[in-house]
Amino acid sequence: MAKKSKGNRQQIILECTEHKTSGQPGTSRYVTQKNKKNTPERLELKKFNPILKKYTTHREIK
Repeated sequence: MAKKSKGNRQQIILECTEHKTSGQPGTSRYVTQKNKKNTPERLELKKFNPILKKYTTHREIK
């Protein structure tokens, strides 16, 4: 059998951009995966923020 390669998928963390500016305690973070080869730039997705109770933009952090 051939050895399976690790691939280009990496685990990333998405953090809310609006939550930082609101001044409320806590953070809204999501963990997901992305393919580094197809999307080398930072990922930005609309996700639900349970503290602000609305959909906000979540950006990839290092």
